[in-house]
Amino acid sequence: MQVSKMAGSLIGSEIIKIGNEVNDMIRKGEQICNLTIGDFDSSIYPIPAELEAGITEAYQAGNTNYPPANGVLELRQSVTQFLETRLGLKYSPNDILVAGGSRPLIYATYMALIDPGDKVVFPVPSWNNNHYCHLSGAQQAMVETRPENNFMPTAADVAPHLEGATLLALCSPLNPTGTVFSKADLEEICDLVIAENQRRGPDAKPLYIMYDQIYWLLTFGETEHYDPVNLRPELREYVIYIDGISKALAATGVRVGYAFGPSNVIDKMKSILGHIGAWAPKAEQVATAQYLPRTEEVDGFVDAFRDKVQVSLETLYQGFQDLKQQGYPVDAVVPMGAIYLTIKLDVLGKTTPAGQVLSSTKELTSYLISEACLALVPFSAFGTPHSAPWFRASVGGASLESIQAALPRLKAALDKLQ
Repeated sequence: MQVSKMAGSLIGSEIIKIGNEVNDMIRKGEQICNLTIGDFDSSIYPIPAELEAGITEAYQAGNTNYPPANGVLELRQSVTQFLETRLGLKYSPNDILVAGGSRPLIYATYMALIDPGDKVVFPVPSWNNNHYCHLSGAQQAMVETRPENNFMPTAADVAPHLEGATLLALCSPLNPTGTVFSKADLEEICDLVIAENQRRGPDAKPLYIMYDQIYWLLTFGETEHYDPVNLRPELREYVIYIDGISKALAATGVRVGYAFGPSNVIDKMKSILGHIGAWAPKAEQVATAQYLPRTEEVDGFVDAFRDKVQVSLETLYQGFQDLKQQGYPVDAVVPMGAIYLTIKLDVLGKTTPAGQVLSSTKELTSYLISEACLALVPFSAFGTPHSAPWFRASVGGASLESIQAALPRLKAALDKLQ
């Protein structure tokens, strides 16, 4: 059977592949600490009780038909109020687009802006931009980032790639690293985009920013979240935001995401998703519209949820720091946001008890699953080389006790390497 060239050369998600393999092992009774998928075990991290009750009530009230193509008006109004109150971002309900999570919105952003052959600039590691480039026929301009800057891109990193580009894809807090933009770094990048668009003039296709801030409510300690339009209001017509409730409310399966940005782009994205039908279910939209304005309840849930996530991340981080102090070739980056920890396992080239030389992070991933019952995702799944010794650990699907129990097993597995 012949398929399109795009489909024939499309690569599936390595993250989902690893996660599915691990879940199959867990279903067979194996005790594995699964830190792969950026999801939540609902028995550990349930959605807010008020939101759950609201969804049930919305179904019972008969909200089972099609929602409006751009989202239920009450939800778009609630999102408008939520953004203005909490971030100071003022967008009208007509400039909000609701969809079934953030993925359709990212896809719609690409399809609304990118012509085949257009250049998209994005840092690596980052989540799925390489696949969205493939789907849209974009030319990829991957920007290598450095651990010294917590794998966040700087103006100096992106500057050489912006000429002729149509889209700069950014994310903060960043999936997969759990790190965030500093104010200065994001300001400098914004200034580059402003200068590039001024250089092009009003008649040329501009350079846009897609700013994925789906994790912005999950920042820890003194860490602050920054966004382009607040830092540089003149960028308002060039920034498409990706947001939603999936991560901050542990509601990945509820499938309520929203994008907002310039009217002309949002309108085209609405048309694209109207043909695809990637709407969030109407009952979930109605319930979310009622929940978001309940400030005290939202804050209470997010604060407790954030604290619980942070404890797991800090426990894992400290475990790696303890191993590092004992002389093991490991490290971890201080968790700043999201549900991820960046981990370094610098053991490529070593030999397993079975005589296998670990030559790639893919092989090391398999070794850790079999020997330590610990499942991680290598940064190679996010665009870095297979020889880079960095991994993502996602704590949403594992209990604190499971994480604590995995650390001695990891140490024992490292001890077996020669």
